[in-house]
Amino acid sequence: ELASRDHVRCVSQVVGEALRCANVTPSQLGGVAVTAGPGLVGSLLVGLCFGKAFAMRHGLPVVGVHHVAGHLASAELADERLTPPYLGLVVSGGHTALYRIEADGPPALLGETLDDAVGEAFDKVAKLLGLPYPGGPAVAREAEAGDERAIAFPRPMLGEPNLDFSYSGLKTAVALQVEKRRAAGALSARDVADLAASFQAAATDVLVTK
Repeated sequence: ELASRDHVRCVSQVVGEALRCANVTPSQLGGVAVTAGPGLVGSLLVGLCFGKAFAMRHGLPVVGVHHVAGHLASAELADERLTPPYLGLVVSGGHTALYRIEADGPPALLGETLDDAVGEAFDKVAKLLGLPYPGGPAVAREAEAGDERAIAFPRPMLGEPNLDFSYSGLKTAVALQVEKRRAAGALSARDVADLAASFQAAATDVLVTK
């Protein structure tokens, strides 16, 4: 709900700024591409409705784009040296997936999370450790002062003969360690740093290895 409201408030300004930065007018566009899914339904609906209305107002064709394919395409837009074929790892709050991108045809899914996304796991672990949102930067900052070998967290799916991921069990393992330390007394700053570092190492080891 909060994300959807933010989309409503910002979408027209963001599109306007994009056009200004590109130094083009709507009449110079060849069409409108808009994220159609997967993702947060409310936010997708805001973007889809705006995209369709913008396209209708300016007499442009509109095409729906797969959310994750859009993320992958943005990498090519950001660096012209990146050309197919290549591997694309999508890591976000809602998605963890590995794709092979070819010059022709849609991205081929090689593996994805079977439960929680790694970004969600970072957010949940940050909350368990009393760190602010978003969890990724907060956990990374704490991890700098910690020992990644302090706690032997599991590396889910690491030994499986596939390219899938899983982060639900790792998240639970962190929760159990936090509970154990709180039962023995307060969670110290050292505990937080070591837990953050050990969790981050386990989560990223799987991403890099796959």
